[in-house]
Amino acid sequence: MTSKQRAYLKSLAMKIQPIFNVGKGSLSPELIEGIREAIDARELIKISVLQNCNDDANELANMIAERTRSQVVQVIGKKIVLYKESRDHKKIELPK
Repeated sequence: MTSKQRAYLKSLAMKIQPIFNVGKGSLSPELIEGIREAIDARELIKISVLQNCNDDANELANMIAERTRSQVVQVIGKKIVLYKESRDHKKIELPK
């Protein structure tokens, strides 16, 4: 992903609300499956890491991206933005 594409995705992510919360239980298989389904449907999602989660947001972002085969767009504080290009239902056209 180029810096221009990352900047474009960051601008889109500013307008969306987090759809998942990672809490005290951290990453469960059910949460990962839910994130995988959501990212396949939406391409770009935002995840919030709650205060009671003891894990580092950057480490969580990398683990989630690895398990869902997505890319980390950004991690700001306790917010994670992930992107995965959809093969069938392309909604976001990235700049070249």
